[in-house]
Amino acid sequence: MYARILIAIDGSELSLGGLEQGLMLAAQLGSKVDLLTVSEPWASGMADIQGWAVGYESGPEYRAEREQAANAILQPCLDRAAALEVEAEPVHVLDRFAADGILETADERQAELIVMTSHGRRGLTRVLLGSQSAEVLTRSKIPVLVVR
Repeated sequence: MYARILIAIDGSELSLGGLEQGLMLAAQLGSKVDLLTVSEPWASGMADIQGWAVGYESGPEYRAEREQAANAILQPCLDRAAALEVEAEPVHVLDRFAADGILETADERQAELIVMTSHGRRGLTRVLLGSQSAEVLTRSKIPVLVVR
C-alpha cells in the first residue's frame, strides 16, 4: 500500500507522537521510511554591498551546528525505527521552510505518504506563526496523515 513513508519530525514532544504513529504503520505494512527534519533559514544578518550575508549564517560554524542539532533529533528516531525493525533513512534539509522541505523531500524520495503532526494553533498565533501542516495538506500531491 505505502512502500515508502516520509515522517516529518521537529524534535518536539508532539512530533514524537507522529513518529510513533508513522513507524507503527510502516512496521505493519513493511514500508521503508524517511525520517525528515528541516532546519528553517536563519534570520539573516546584515548584507554587504554585493548582497552577501554577513553574520552567523555565513560563518563556518553555522552548517556544523545545524547538522549537529538535526542529528540530535534524528538519532533517537532512527533508534526507535530499528527497535521496531523498520528500515529508515535520516534526512536533514537545511535552510528551507518546513512545508517546502517536506514537499520537496517527499517528491525526491518518491514517498507515497507523508506523516506529520499539527500543533493546532488558532487565531493570532496561527496568523503569526503560520501552519506548516495546512500548507503541506494544501500543496501535497500524495496523502498526508496529520497526527494531533
